[in-house]
Amino acid sequence: MQPTSDDDHEGSGDVRSGHPPVSVFLAVRNEEAHLERCVRQLVAQDYPGELEIVLAVGPSKDRTAQIAGELAAAHPELTLVRNPTGATPSGLNRAIAVARHDLLVRVDGHSIVEPDYVRRVVGTMLRTGAANVGGVMVPGGEGPLQSAVARAMSSRFGIGPVGFHTGGHEGPARSVYLGAFRRDALDDVDGYDESYVRAQDWELNHRLRHAGHVVWFDPSLRVGYRPRSTWRALARQFYGSGRWRRDVATRHRGTLNPRYLAPPVAVLGVAVGLVVGVIGLAIDGLLLSAFLLAPLAYAALLLAAVAGAGRGLSTAARLCLPGVLATMHMAWGSGSSVVARATRSPGCARASAPTSRCPRTPRSSTSAVPITAVT
Repeated sequence: MQPTSDDDHEGSGDVRSGHPPVSVFLAVRNEEAHLERCVRQLVAQDYPGELEIVLAVGPSKDRTAQIAGELAAAHPELTLVRNPTGATPSGLNRAIAVARHDLLVRVDGHSIVEPDYVRRVVGTMLRTGAANVGGVMVPGGEGPLQSAVARAMSSRFGIGPVGFHTGGHEGPARSVYLGAFRRDALDDVDGYDESYVRAQDWELNHRLRHAGHVVWFDPSLRVGYRPRSTWRALARQFYGSGRWRRDVATRHRGTLNPRYLAPPVAVLGVAVGLVVGVIGLAIDGLLLSAFLLAPLAYAALLLAAVAGAGRGLSTAARLCLPGVLATMHMAWGSGSSVVARATRSPGCARASAPTSRCPRTPRSSTSAVPITAVT
């Protein structure tokens, strides 16, 4: 595994050595509640080599920009980058363009990382030579609803048999959570596709694998995650995920996994079963009334899943869990029936043909900005 020779980046040190220089990058917007804690965790990493942090700041409705400026003033290893569109993939590409080093570790503004995370993820990269290395998302919640969402996002019934959600064996994977990248591999596939408001991680990993690179899952790498804390936010998140995941499948033929069909099938079965079943009850039609078995069967599956996944939760959180699981399934399934073609990232004007991608932000147009300029 060799560093790139791009003169725009220092890349000092041999990546085959124990502790090559690393750039941690992230894009944030409206992260007032979590940003300071996240940056302080990154500054406190026990990584022995050189480490910089590049933070792309998007337009926010809270104090995110002010907090970012204060943190940059206190920590010289932190560089701020303006992300005018606020879109995540655009911000990530801007941060990568400014980053000085050839090993790039991604986190999110609400990530919770242990002090040895960077050291361990770089160790896995050097050991495997993979283009991207990632581990397990570990959701954690406060209060009944968020705790129920966290548990649902770690259960097979809630999210499916996805390694970076539910765990698994170390080895090559289709996708991983967040990731730590070799710059040469990102350059090979032109970075994040800025046309994706959601699902940009999965789409990037698909292109990496298609280009012959290895995406590596290491379950010992764990990153904390704060899930949505309101019913509306949860429904919007999963509706958007289903919508954009269908777009990935449309534009990248052959990537549709059978498990992605389960939510839309559940939506169709429950909706048709309720409508036809109620009509059957109204007209006293036994055959039509039998359609109610579909939503009843789904409800029975929910209760069975709660019996297993709800262990250890408070009573209040356990009572929220059936509704959380149903919201995740119904929102994702409804979203997947909509093709996300017309509403791409604000920074992308390219048409949505299956083979087209919006180009990433060019390095020449991106630079670190003064603290006071990030607004």
